[in-house]
Amino acid sequence: MTEADQGNILPVILCGGSGTRLWPASRESMPKQFTPLVDPTTSTFQSTVRRVADPAVFAKPTVIASAESRFIVAEQLAQTRIAADILLEPERRDSAAAVAVAALHAAGRGPETVVLIMAADHVIEDAAAFASAAQHAARGARLGQIMTLGITPTRPATEYGYIRTGNALPDAPGLHRVERFVEKPDAAGAERLIGEGALWNSGYFLFRADVMIAELETHAPQVLEAARGALAHAATDLDFVRLQAESFARAPKTSIDYAVMERTTRAGVLAVSFAWSDVGTWDAVWQVLERDARGNAVRGRVELVETTGSLVHS
Repeated sequence: MTEADQGNILPVILCGGSGTRLWPASRESMPKQFTPLVDPTTSTFQSTVRRVADPAVFAKPTVIASAESRFIVAEQLAQTRIAADILLEPERRDSAAAVAVAALHAAGRGPETVVLIMAADHVIEDAAAFASAAQHAARGARLGQIMTLGITPTRPATEYGYIRTGNALPDAPGLHRVERFVEKPDAAGAERLIGEGALWNSGYFLFRADVMIAELETHAPQVLEAARGALAHAATDLDFVRLQAESFARAPKTSIDYAVMERTTRAGVLAVSFAWSDVGTWDAVWQVLERDARGNAVRGRVELVETTGSLVHS
């Protein structure tokens, strides 16, 4: 590993979701992150990989995926011509276990390696703005904060969690402490949060490997112990690293939000304004697609008759 590699951000792409709300396009055998839902030729996973392809900013990415998706991951990576380390989960244990594995894996490069946790199914068109935001937030991470990217809301969304920002972080212009994470609100609550300046919670996290390991040790030791065992006894299989099933199964099934982010005193946030969507519902897919004058978004051979505000896939 070169000195330049040590200074780069290590992107870790989580691919474990099943995307059941987008059935039948997304299903157990082909989850939404591997489906060309938005771009007709590219999956959101491939777009995510390309978003962190600049070697001046990012190190070689790591992908954490379910064992069932391993050949889809390998094939789609080959199509992008971008190499990645692929770690396979023997079962789904939610994001806390995956983040613990990511932190331990990154610590092998160096304890102060800055990790960027990314979802494989988000849509961000402005890759340059995203890279710039990651670099900015990484300053807070290097100071020992667990940073997240807070999206400036464009509407009172009820499908997203929110972040209330606190005081500015010292020695880190533009970065703030997280005052509180807020669960998905109802419509009135979303309106109120936006009026108070709250941000959408994007689910992106940047942290030093040693900081996240320490916070897991404090707040979720069972998760950390399971991840440590699963990685220590992992097996190499072709181009994949298989986490040991017995150890991994001992991780409590919980999200990194509940396990660490809502308990830590180190949570920080950078407000960003680039367009973002987690395309978690068909309505969200419609929101990000190009639409005609009557508000229709179409894919494939479609004939519309007196139709408005619709998404039609053929």
